[in-house]
Amino acid sequence: MSTPVFIDLPIPEQAQELRIFLKSLGASISEEPSEDGIHTDLRNIIEATNVCWTEINNETDLEMIFNSIISLILVLPQEEMTEPITMFCEKVGKQQQKADKRSQNRIKVLSNLFYGMEEKSALRADVYVAMIKLAHQSDLIQMVDTDLDKVKKWTSMWDISAKKLQNLLRNLHDALIDSKLSENATKVMIDLLGSYTEDNASQARDDAHRCIVTHLGDPNTFLMDHLLTLKPVKFLEGELIHDLLTIFVSGKISQYQQFYKNNTDFVKSLCLSHEQNMRKMRLLTFMQMAENRTEIEYSVLQEEMLITAEEIEPFVIDVLRTKAVRAKIDQMQKKVLISSTTHRTFGRQQWQMLKQHLIQWKENLKGVQASLSQLDLINSQNSTA
Repeated sequence: MSTPVFIDLPIPEQAQELRIFLKSLGASISEEPSEDGIHTDLRNIIEATNVCWTEINNETDLEMIFNSIISLILVLPQEEMTEPITMFCEKVGKQQQKADKRSQNRIKVLSNLFYGMEEKSALRADVYVAMIKLAHQSDLIQMVDTDLDKVKKWTSMWDISAKKLQNLLRNLHDALIDSKLSENATKVMIDLLGSYTEDNASQARDDAHRCIVTHLGDPNTFLMDHLLTLKPVKFLEGELIHDLLTIFVSGKISQYQQFYKNNTDFVKSLCLSHEQNMRKMRLLTFMQMAENRTEIEYSVLQEEMLITAEEIEPFVIDVLRTKAVRAKIDQMQKKVLISSTTHRTFGRQQWQMLKQHLIQWKENLKGVQASLSQLDLINSQNSTA
């Protein structure tokens, strides 16, 4: 059976042809138009689309059918689109089985609706969430544009409620986490927590808790002091999760070990690896030690890092791989020579230090400029002579 072309037909005829075609595929739908008008017809057509996924094998034909339905939705006045769009997202975005082989087609259909809608339409948020959920379930997140800058631009144009924005960011975060895109997921979670105000920050407890666990569990995330300034995180003060975060922000490995000893079941309940936590805490402790030193003796490292003499050099190499610290190993003198380090926390003291460095650089540049001016003067005088 060849699929008829619907999209160039007038709206009533297009709906009529869709009904006839869906019925020919075995859908339970009347060929006659509803007495209640196009809105009821559209609902009936969308409801009958399940048959398309099983009876149409050609991807081009499948997409054309759904594009025809999308064209019927898009001609509706903006205020009348909510119900059909919600229904369309539910029908297309719901996999019929766990290993649905048509997931890519489903995402593409939703994408066609998304990009076919008015750019500033708040209903685009619903379609985007449907796309994210489906891509998450199907492990196809690469098919959806998840660039945070673009998402922020979209949500700003849509002017959606805080609750809708938080739901969107939460779904996006979960999809990115499960797709092993932890760096992008972290950025999304920071934006999610930043969307809460003083008045509703206490409602963000679960999000704040997940944010902390995500940061702690990411082997490539070392700077976490900014989390302590977020209002939802502040509401967790006094709880074990906040105590653990504080240790990772400014504590030593010995403090973590004591915390783990006292709260082993709690750390395990977070699904965090104790071994990975120990590795990260050693790196963080080393970073803090390197802030005010130009060299660190092996014996000091052995004592502070709680490692054996044989583990020192592999540990330092592991540190250097993170690029958080620049250093050299002096095997002869059994020292680590520090060139520079990333500050573990960046507060008032670090800003003051940065200010002093900038002032010093400015003075040095003035000195260089004065020397160059003097050199130009001498050269000019010699040329004249």
